Amino acid sequence: MLLIPAIDLKDGQCVRLKQGRMEDADVFSGDIVETAQRWVDAGCRRLHMVDLNGAFAGQPVNADAVYKVTQAFPDLPVQIGGGIRNFDIIDRYLDAGVSYFIIGTKAVHEPEFVAQACKKYGDKIIVGLDAQDGMVAINGWAEITDHNVIDMAKRFEDDGVNSIIYTDIGRDGMMQGVNTEATQALADAINIPVIASGGITNLDDIRNLCAVADSGISGAITGRAIYEGSLDFAEGQQLADELMGVK
Repeated sequence: MLLIPAIDLKDGQCVRLKQGRMEDADVFSGDIVETAQRWVDAGCRRLHMVDLNGAFAGQPVNADAVYKVTQAFPDLPVQIGGGIRNFDIIDRYLDAGVSYFIIGTKAVHEPEFVAQACKKYGDKIIVGLDAQDGMVAINGWAEITDHNVIDMAKRFEDDGVNSIIYTDIGRDGMMQGVNTEATQALADAINIPVIASGGITNLDDIRNLCAVADSGISGAITGRAIYEGSLDFAEGQQLADELMGVK
């Protein structure tokens, strides 16, 4: 179980939103490299970055901040989401040292884009599915679609994506605990890894996810909890390693 720290970028700063609301952002740092260093020092093995402005603009807005991180930590796998709408964007990020590319709204609007991306970039493609009550949300969570999250995940599994990032939008940034039941249900339904996101608050959430990790949950993205201190990142990863028998 990989614990993955999140750096969400808004106007060049590291922020956390509550339930995806851009107007409800708490700024945690203005120095992105320093923030990444904090998690590297704590033992992170992968970094999750999201260009929040880019997600709304439909193209990268905070790419320079991402580039600074990949240049500073060339051996750290970085996954990036937000505004990835074409192959040119992926190519630029790839050249800059980004390891994985998260496709969200574009995947729902144009699922064939995911299939094409998987053919071109292999297992570097991750699909982010954000859901409320099992239904996929898009456009910064402003719109709830009639697409069932499990049905969509199965389609992208067939396309050959690396994994699915599943976010319960009702819990994201709210410090209410991870939706273990829904995450496990998705993992049970597909044969590719699921990365949990949204609501991870403390060590109990790590314990709960590890208890059902055999269903196919490979990681957990955490943001607000590690910035506000309800979860110590290093302690959380150590606990996950112990529970999963990683030495």
